[in-house]
Amino acid sequence: MNKLELISALKKEADISKSEAAKIVQIFFDSMSEALIKQERIEIRGLCSFYVKNYKSYIGRNPKTGEKVQISPKRLPFFKCGKELRERVNK
Repeated sequence: MNKLELISALKKEADISKSEAAKIVQIFFDSMSEALIKQERIEIRGLCSFYVKNYKSYIGRNPKTGEKVQISPKRLPFFKCGKELRERVNK
């Protein structure tokens, strides 16, 4: 499912216009992005959680040349599946 399909499903289920559904989905995604930028954890009970993992700087290797390269510290978002979702998928 992509964003457009999500908007269409919301439009159909909630019986609202496509523009209203698009606005709701955009607000939802923007709110999630802002929370992750602030390093806040997002938890949707029974479905999933999102959090940001911090990585320290380290020495890596360029795969083409084999030369050592300094990798700068970074933060990456992670997704963790909830118990109820895992059980529904594994039926």
